[in-house]
Amino acid sequence: MSPPPDDQGMRLQRSSRDPAALIPRLTGWLATQLPDEADPKLTLGSGIDSNGMSAETLTLTLSWREAGDTQVADLIARVVPAPGDFPVYEHYNLRDQFDVMRIVAEATDVPVPQVRFLEPTGDVLGTPLLLMDRVAGRVPPDVMPYTFGDNWLFDAAPEQQRRVQESTIETLAKLHAIPDAATTFAFLDPRQPGASLLERNLNRARAWYEFAARDIGPSPLAERILTWLTAKLPEPSSYETVLSWGDARLGNCMYRDFAPVAVLDWEMATIGPRELDVAWIVFGHRVFHAIANNFGLPGMPDFMRVEDVRATYAVHSGVELADLTWYTMFAALNYSVVFMRAGGRQIHFGEMERPDDIELLLHHRSLVEELLAELGA
Repeated sequence: MSPPPDDQGMRLQRSSRDPAALIPRLTGWLATQLPDEADPKLTLGSGIDSNGMSAETLTLTLSWREAGDTQVADLIARVVPAPGDFPVYEHYNLRDQFDVMRIVAEATDVPVPQVRFLEPTGDVLGTPLLLMDRVAGRVPPDVMPYTFGDNWLFDAAPEQQRRVQESTIETLAKLHAIPDAATTFAFLDPRQPGASLLERNLNRARAWYEFAARDIGPSPLAERILTWLTAKLPEPSSYETVLSWGDARLGNCMYRDFAPVAVLDWEMATIGPRELDVAWIVFGHRVFHAIANNFGLPGMPDFMRVEDVRATYAVHSGVELADLTWYTMFAALNYSVVFMRAGGRQIHFGEMERPDDIELLLHHRSLVEELLAELGA
């Protein structure tokens, strides 16, 4: 069995831009957003490279004058990647992300960072950006995956791990409880063809796969999943419409005292069945657990088990979930695209050679093949 890859070997370059060079332009723009005579000053902090890859993320400290006093805010800037930097998504809509975070903060006690500024045109830095408050907490790492060990979640006591699991599922239930989601979040309805909401979500995923395949080549495995999902699409009468976080992963949550203090990364937010998020968070852990097993590591087999998650969700939502099989395979499809784009970006920046078999980039390949075999697909 191969040893686990080292930490540096799994880090992904996100941008060819020099973050420090962005500060003067961003400072000048903020002067137009703040009160007169604010005289804003920005300090660039360290980057964030242990989680996520969809956007450039900068840590900033902003100071300005207001009503005779000096104000200070610790901020996070999310900047859409430049087109030449192999973006994860074909289309980014920071306005949707800004609005969904604002509405969630107003409608629930789900912890989301306060959104402060939105520059949707790209005129300032070349691509759009969003500025929000920085929250103190810990995130289960993606690099190295938390299932590999030597991190706060893996090393936590069983009751602490259980608290992470239960508090995160409770957070999902609260998001799904926002009333009249189809109207409140109508702007999140996928801009895709389809007679039903779930079909439009599937076609959004299909378009994302086709975008990835244009750059890196097709994936027969992903296309098998697509064929099965299309043939087995659930009827609209089988689900209710809720706000879906879209990328419900532990790595997109920040924790303090083993409970969420910030729900992050809303690029994939949508409206659709509640099963989308629940299956996604279970499958995401299964992927990381399977990767750990592939390197001969024990992983975390007793964490985020589907039967436990379903039971916890029922307690906090009062809803018994439908069968998760379709939604699990939907998550598997989207993870395929994530791995295709991540591998493509590494190739683009010269961090790895292009493999002869593109599907070597799919780190969940053996898990998906096992699931497809069980389905006879």
